[in-house]
Amino acid sequence: MKNGDVKSGKSPLKVKDLIGATQLSALAVTQVSHIAEGVHQAIWSSFGVKGGKAPHTTGGITGLVYKSIRGTTAVLSKGAVSLLNALPLQTVAEGEESPKRANLMAVLNGVIGDQLQQTDNPFATPMTLRLNGELIDLSHAEGTEALFSGLSSTGGKILLMVHGLCRNDLHWQQQHEGRLVNHGETVSQACGYQPIYLRYNSGLPIYENGRQLAEMLERLHAHWPESIADLTVLAHSMGGLVIRSACYHAEQCGMKWQRCLKHIIFLGTPHHGAPLELIGSWLHRSLLHTPFTAPFSRLAKLRSAGITDLRYGTVLEEEWHGEDRFHHRSDACRAVALPTGVNCLNVAATTASKASTLAKRLVGDGLVPLNSALGYHDLAEKAQPFEDCHHHTFYSMNHLALLSRPEVGERLVDWLGAANDLLNE
Repeated sequence: MKNGDVKSGKSPLKVKDLIGATQLSALAVTQVSHIAEGVHQAIWSSFGVKGGKAPHTTGGITGLVYKSIRGTTAVLSKGAVSLLNALPLQTVAEGEESPKRANLMAVLNGVIGDQLQQTDNPFATPMTLRLNGELIDLSHAEGTEALFSGLSSTGGKILLMVHGLCRNDLHWQQQHEGRLVNHGETVSQACGYQPIYLRYNSGLPIYENGRQLAEMLERLHAHWPESIADLTVLAHSMGGLVIRSACYHAEQCGMKWQRCLKHIIFLGTPHHGAPLELIGSWLHRSLLHTPFTAPFSRLAKLRSAGITDLRYGTVLEEEWHGEDRFHHRSDACRAVALPTGVNCLNVAATTASKASTLAKRLVGDGLVPLNSALGYHDLAEKAQPFEDCHHHTFYSMNHLALLSRPEVGERLVDWLGAANDLLNE
């Protein structure tokens, strides 16, 4: 079964879906009550009525009412979850989910994935690897034997596919003019790789996903049926930051898998951030300007840690240590060098039709500015040192089209073929 293949028909009722929906409903009620209380107090304050001890809260009986609403919601939510866990409802394996549900979970995790994990919500997506559409169980060697038994030898060449924010492994398969496009399949068939697809919770901090990926690749290195001679990574958007973080963690811990890493291809990666998160930060600050809109800043603060990391392309844990990630600040991120001894190709897109100074600075692919995707920075110490021959820009193309346009896959095959020829000389 190829990546993305799923069983047809409606999925049976899932206990974890009911639990997840219940917990999300409780979160929504809690957030709405906080906003309502904040607006309530803003009105009272205009008449000189004092509020509660915390900002945007009411005092007296009114405050007790809001607290009781939230307390009752929490109790009812926990009770419902306990009841659902006790019911003998039918369950379904993760691999049998429909593409529609998988895509919904990808978006949900991208937006509030960190909160889902913190509240043990079953909607939180665990990091997994998939081979031919099947989950790879790396918890023990016996779990991989059946899955690996039917593999044809590729000479130890693996192509790891890492998706971006609010996406999953299924998004590597795209339709373009009636043709199915999957860069993983294109590159693997042309260059002799075994494609493996990563799925992860893109709402978690990038450094956390990087650490998890580094540890998972170390287990894959230990269990793969033949010696890994060439690990190549194809990463789209946020996925490029995740693999950079994984490489940093592996280097700090002396992991073995990094010695097998030969190539990394970045597709539209915001090496120095994306304006989409800056807009969220601006909205948060704007709502704080008046007491009547300040309670609604809670909505802007619902965005995940993964999204706020995209403000400046943060890949290290210490960048936010002791700081409020919603607090506005200038780009103080420490430059993280590309992994040594690894060929890195940077592919960017721009909706502009031709090269120009304006296109480089102001025009990007609709989500990522061109300079950020190319690793350029006004400060030389922060610029990513890609070789000139390892840059490629596609014009009249947007961020998501990087996944669906056949010419992108063809460019990857040409570059990898030439890079491998140099390594073999």
